[in-house]
Amino acid sequence: MNELTNFWADWVRPSAGLPTVLWSLLIAVTAAAGHLVQRYIGMPKVVGYSMVGTLVGLAGFEGAVWPLQGVGLFMVELGVAIVLFEAGGRLPLRWFRHNPMVLVQSVIESTLTYFAVYWVLVWLDVPGPVANALALMAIVASPAVLSRVVMDTRASGPVTDRALTLSTLNTFYAVTLGYAQAGLIERAPSAITERIYPVLVVLGMSFAMGAAVALAMRTALRVMSPTSENTSILMLALIAAGTAVSAHMGGSAPLAALIGGIMLKQLNPRPWSWPSQLGTAASLLTMLMFVLVSIVAAQADWNLPVAGLVLALIAARGVAKVVGVSLGNPGSGTNWKQALWVGGAMAPLSSIALLIASNFVTASPLLGVLITQTALPTILLMEVSGAVIVTIAIHLAGESSVPWTPEAFSTTEDNQS
Repeated sequence: MNELTNFWADWVRPSAGLPTVLWSLLIAVTAAAGHLVQRYIGMPKVVGYSMVGTLVGLAGFEGAVWPLQGVGLFMVELGVAIVLFEAGGRLPLRWFRHNPMVLVQSVIESTLTYFAVYWVLVWLDVPGPVANALALMAIVASPAVLSRVVMDTRASGPVTDRALTLSTLNTFYAVTLGYAQAGLIERAPSAITERIYPVLVVLGMSFAMGAAVALAMRTALRVMSPTSENTSILMLALIAAGTAVSAHMGGSAPLAALIGGIMLKQLNPRPWSWPSQLGTAASLLTMLMFVLVSIVAAQADWNLPVAGLVLALIAARGVAKVVGVSLGNPGSGTNWKQALWVGGAMAPLSSIALLIASNFVTASPLLGVLITQTALPTILLMEVSGAVIVTIAIHLAGESSVPWTPEAFSTTEDNQS
């Protein structure tokens, strides 16, 4: 791969540089792959995005480095921020007052997932700090993958809504604790205040940045139409600015975006929806995010001992999420079969898990080697297979408005065009 790149670098000298050409072609191929996977296989487009990134990463493409840094880190954070800002705008806070069991269900599912993964890894002789980092990463159920699958399958219903809500909530827990504990990985604080203080810093700084973005957006909506193209550009610019500044303030870009989306929904007196003009730009950034995640994750060292740890982590996590959702289901408004499908929809791992793992690896390069060799293969496998599992769960729950056949997806896209 490097020899091919060097060969073309001598012959092709575009004004923007060869990396720009390579990334442009990669995005074009990714878009085509997503379309073909959905049209001819009946799987969501994100599967095609991840497959292209995986193949390019295995081929040795050096467009993304690990741990994440620089432009690569910013692009992943920006993609995640856009997804979480939208997720925050959908989070039904008033619903929790009438149905608090959803919050209980979320806490049970997240807690059980953490301890199940942690205990299994420690039992397999994984060092405690490494097991802690991987267990925090395992809490997340990727809202990015879920939202893309829901969009592609045109899903709606109690299982879809519950899965999106639980994934948003467990992302809130995992990002807060993951970003706060990354700096403590090489030392074991003895006092409870030393453990709580980093959490308060991450929450406080993220809240301040999220509030600033929400207030700026609320001010703009007083004089601008929610469906205006300029409003969409303003929203993207504010999210990008918040993403760039949050980490330097000691907060978390994904968390700030999530809080900003929640606050904007509460502050804006008029109902508002994600501007339709933002769709193409957001889709491009999301696509790029999935490709970056797959390229980075494909750089992992694959061997049999690591494969055993990865499979054990995936199994413990999958069982814990299904059991956790089921245990918290009584009184939450869904039946036991729907709880089973919701637990299955909690399977995906992607960009947020990668960001959490990257923070731990950056904080401790020594322990980061052990985190990397398990985290990256797990994320790669669960980004692709998780999207498939979510698709199956949504169709079995009967909440997709598109029949599960390649011909149906083809007809749907033709009608849309």
